[in-house]
Amino acid sequence: MKIRGAVLERIAAPAPFADSRPITIGELDLAEPGPGELLVRIEAAGLCHSDLSVIDGNRVRPVPMLLGHEAAGIVEQVGEGVDDITAGQRVVMTFLPRCGECAGCASNGRTPCAPGSVANNAGELLAGGRRLARDGEEVHHHLGVSGFASHAVVDRRSVVPVDDDVPPEVAAVLGCAVLTGGGALLNAAKPQTGDRIMVVGLGGVGMAAVLVAVSLGLGEVIAVDTVPEKLALAREFGATATYTPAELAEAGIVADTVIEAAGNVRAFETAVAATAPGGVTVTVGLPAPDATATISPLTLVAQGRTIIGSYLGSAVPSRDIPEYVRRWRAGELPLERLVSARIGIDSINEAFDDLAAGAALRQVIVFD
Repeated sequence: MKIRGAVLERIAAPAPFADSRPITIGELDLAEPGPGELLVRIEAAGLCHSDLSVIDGNRVRPVPMLLGHEAAGIVEQVGEGVDDITAGQRVVMTFLPRCGECAGCASNGRTPCAPGSVANNAGELLAGGRRLARDGEEVHHHLGVSGFASHAVVDRRSVVPVDDDVPPEVAAVLGCAVLTGGGALLNAAKPQTGDRIMVVGLGGVGMAAVLVAVSLGLGEVIAVDTVPEKLALAREFGATATYTPAELAEAGIVADTVIEAAGNVRAFETAVAATAPGGVTVTVGLPAPDATATISPLTLVAQGRTIIGSYLGSAVPSRDIPEYVRRWRAGELPLERLVSARIGIDSINEAFDDLAAGAALRQVIVFD
């Protein structure tokens, strides 16, 4: 079938992207779903730093690539062997499929699925190969989703069904921002009653962590960022206190649980320095592959501190997404507030400029 989508033509194009136009919008061919796959009509897709890291060259992926890894939509066709999802259901797409058989899948979310990671790096679906083409040439998938398009073919193991009452924009942010930010707390840090929680970096993932931290009601929630507008928004979300990194260092504030969600070295070092003795630092950001940080190993030993890496919030999506939906439905987790703008696909280059400048929380492409 013919679809319309956003294809990254080249990586590391100069900013602003509104001028260099690394992403083109056009028509592609999409194959029918194979065994174990689904055809999904995309309703909403969020713009994330993981997309930006491919565009700016921090994460080298094969191109041309149809971008988008945080999305939700309606199943229109099921492939052979899929018997637990039917046409008409809304599904959340997640960017790390789980085969259910490898050591990573047996780790209860702690480590990624090995075959899923291989497929993602190659720009393929979990079963192998690509379902996208343009002018007779294959187009790569982005993290098994390629959600910046009117339709997508995805592996069944890349989606989680949700009920119809979950709005498309909420369903979309569940697939990455909420899984990653919320999972850093619930799955990796596991804070206790009375713990002070701090979030460093207030993009979509960091703000999701703030919302989940507030919903837990365990203790103080502190938000840290360099952008005053994001600090003000975090206070609206329920953060107890907010600081810039300089203000945090001057005040000497520390926390029992610190989530680093900015994806840069300085934020990571800030998070480690702000972790109290006996506390836990969880890093979920994705800095450049050659980035290095400076920390004191002695403080880890002498103060009994722990640093944990958490990919996709150490999530098992089929387990965790229903829990976030339950919290949202109960009014404990106002996920709609993560959506800072609803945009059309034709303005995607300009929208990534806004994301790169730190001027956006979660921009969501809405498809008619």
